[in-house]
Amino acid sequence: MEKILSYPLSIVYYILFLLWLLIFHPIQWICFNVFGYNAHRLSVAYLNWFLVRTAHVVGTTYHIKGMENVPENKPLVIVANHQSLHDITTIIWFLRKVHPKFISKIELGKGIPSVSYNLKHGGSALIDRKDPKQALPEIKKVAELINNNNYSVVIFPEGTRSKTGTPKPFAVNGLKMLYKFAPDAYFLPITINNSWKMTKFGTFPLGLGTRLEFTIHEPMKISEHPFEEIFEKTESVITKHIKI
Repeated sequence: MEKILSYPLSIVYYILFLLWLLIFHPIQWICFNVFGYNAHRLSVAYLNWFLVRTAHVVGTTYHIKGMENVPENKPLVIVANHQSLHDITTIIWFLRKVHPKFISKIELGKGIPSVSYNLKHGGSALIDRKDPKQALPEIKKVAELINNNNYSVVIFPEGTRSKTGTPKPFAVNGLKMLYKFAPDAYFLPITINNSWKMTKFGTFPLGLGTRLEFTIHEPMKISEHPFEEIFEKTESVITKHIKI
């Protein structure tokens, strides 16, 4: 029954989703080329406000815990498990004050209205997973950017989305590069729950009435922990709070 009811609602959702991407693409261009970085950043934040609110069409609700754990005016390495593309819109909007950038696969850097433009011009790292010689300098660049400007970078160290919520092992290399080249930063672990239920039927139709839960854990300052310790604690606290 849920799947049947979801078909018309999902059509409305995707029409609105695409509409916002098309509307905000030229807005982003104007903001970036005429008014500069801060205007562009705000245009991306408000695009994602519309995308987050559009998910209400299929009954999605958002519950963010631990906002008090987000350090102010500090560079952040935001580490989270990954369950669906809805993780990204949620982080961009609710953590907009920390200027989130992303470690993203290079394929997303072209052909997607608004999304590709932001990834290419907003300070994110577009990496080729099959080419470490290309990927590592990109990660280094974004690490130095956040370290020098008190921005944040979001990395999903599982590498791919979990279709059932069950976490995959965390990859080390990207986190190690961020640890090395953003020495003033804090690791900020976030556990994401139920996001996978949005796409439990696939990309169409969407799951109905999903309660997205984001739990922000206590930050850990890079300079106070060796990498092996901070990696282990980050993976442990994230996976411990995942509800299967």
